Amino acid sequence: MSAPPTPRRAVLVTAASATAALVAGCGDDGGDTPAATASPAPTAPGTPPDPTDSASASALAPAAGELARTADIPSGGGKIFKERKVVVTQPQDGEFKAFSAVCTHQGCVVATVEDGTINCACHGSRFRVADGSVARGPATRPLPAEQITVTGDSIRLA
Repeated sequence: MSAPPTPRRAVLVTAASATAALVAGCGDDGGDTPAATASPAPTAPGTPPDPTDSASASALAPAAGELARTADIPSGGGKIFKERKVVVTQPQDGEFKAFSAVCTHQGCVVATVEDGTINCACHGSRFRVADGSVARGPATRPLPAEQITVTGDSIRLA
């Protein structure tokens, strides 16, 4: 006497489960394993870190939670943070603004900040660094403002 045939649905579910388990077991660790870090080389008090030294470069990088340092944002220009979809500008010395980095024309992330404008490479829209307003279309709406806080030389999203 033989066993009754296995329904097709059960075979497919079992095969899918086995495949998922195999794929999960074969993947990388997703970068969750902490990398070994070196301590910065000791320096004399008041000596600035050496930006060419990788151990010292971490001292110049924004701290956890910071978007940027004020020195990272050029006066009259700005910097795009694509992963956060935000652009921070400094229209005048010491004045910092932030806007969505998503173009209001068709949703591309803006590409550059040059000559006083935030520029979208997709269709050529340009937005003013001072207020996010449209300097040149095809976009017809300004970039929405984002809230930031500036404390000392630290810029954070609010």
